[in-house]
Amino acid sequence: MGKNTIDRLIINSPYEEPKEYWEYIRDTREFVLQEGRRPAGYIVASESSRAFDDPGTFIEIELVNSIRPRIKKWREEGYPGVTGITKRLLQHWQEPEERKDKRFFFCQLEAIETLIWLTEAPEAERTGIEIPGDGGAFSRWCSKMATGSGKTIVMSMLIAWQVLNKVANGKDTRFSKNILVVATGLTVRSRLSVLNPFDEENYYEEFNIVPSGLMETLRQGKVKIINWHSLAWDTEERLAKRKSVDKRGAKSDEAYVREVLGDMANANNISVINDEAHHAWRIPAESKIKGVKKEDIEESTIWIGGLDRIHRARGIIRCFDLSATPFAPSGKKATEEALFPWIVSDFGLNDAIESGLVKTPRVVVRDDGNPDMELRFIEAKTLNDSDMVDAYVRNDHLGFAILYNYQGAIRKYYPDFIIKLKTGEHLILETKGQDKEIDKTKRAFLDEWCKAINGHGGFGKWRWAVSFDPNDLGEIIKKAVSGNA
Repeated sequence: MGKNTIDRLIINSPYEEPKEYWEYIRDTREFVLQEGRRPAGYIVASESSRAFDDPGTFIEIELVNSIRPRIKKWREEGYPGVTGITKRLLQHWQEPEERKDKRFFFCQLEAIETLIWLTEAPEAERTGIEIPGDGGAFSRWCSKMATGSGKTIVMSMLIAWQVLNKVANGKDTRFSKNILVVATGLTVRSRLSVLNPFDEENYYEEFNIVPSGLMETLRQGKVKIINWHSLAWDTEERLAKRKSVDKRGAKSDEAYVREVLGDMANANNISVINDEAHHAWRIPAESKIKGVKKEDIEESTIWIGGLDRIHRARGIIRCFDLSATPFAPSGKKATEEALFPWIVSDFGLNDAIESGLVKTPRVVVRDDGNPDMELRFIEAKTLNDSDMVDAYVRNDHLGFAILYNYQGAIRKYYPDFIIKLKTGEHLILETKGQDKEIDKTKRAFLDEWCKAINGHGGFGKWRWAVSFDPNDLGEIIKKAVSGNA
């Protein structure tokens, strides 16, 4: 039976394949809870209607819907056809003893499983799967993942899978130990430093992505992280317009690659990862795309054009795209599709909401997971249902960190939730299943921070609390609202 409103947004576990989904029936203006998994697809505006409740037209992503059941069958059969290294990684990522407090989301595992299946599954298993290209010389595969579903974790898995396999078998052309990660800007590039195996806060160790015995092997590879601006070059036309005594012409592909790749300049057969890949689209030859800003076209031209030059000089074995919104301007009407046709997996915003990864489309969710995920999922559900909570956000690299001193070193502490109460006050919530000495130190500095910010008086009232058991959160919220937190 349909409902006029949705009484439960979170209907699936983030750690399992979705079992239900909400569907809006416009004719009856009701929401119906459907069994099974929502088909992969996206919504475009309906040309025939301008009504406020028009759900639009659903466009199925046929490629993804063809791949999904094959991935499931392959998983259930134990991943036939994969290398020994890949099998070890897949088992490590799902081993209960290894994942006690750092379980990966289903969507993260499915995204990396899909890339592995397309690369390593027996050819007979992949019969009939044709992935369109973007018109360029190198192939692209796109993982469509909603904001908050954990793209950075998937990138870490992807790098580990590529590098460890290549080091194990240098002749296997499916893999590379030289990884180029292209980001949208300096801030994102800084955030992605966790993909560097030599970084002190690297994800491979932080989230137990690589078995401890393989970390040194992983470090035999190279991971170079750049922002797209680094791919820019001077054309002959641009150089001609400059008033300079330097009359040298445009750089050759060889000179360009040496400049862009730096210490990875001698590498061949590179794997590329495009973060926020919806900025990296190839402009049609005839195109002066209507309604697209000049700077957006320039960014895309530089991004894709730079990768073309790298491919000509060094070879790109594959380009892995990750994006929540992998659309490219097409110059067509809004009612016509412009989605990347090379999308191979899809976990969209509605899926993320129904799995408890985001509260509403406006909420930012931490995309790196964190210890005690199970507790945080339950607590997020409690926050969703509380009538004393106005809004909340998971602390997803928002720049909100508390500096603290532990054992003589200055460190950064990122609380788990920032909550706005109905009273207008703010509550900083930390979720910990245990209470170690370092946790006590963090909270002491957090208490000092709250006292200082409240003493200033210009940023509202702030409180903090710790939840050791998901069942105590309701009482914590009550105390905070009553002023006793």
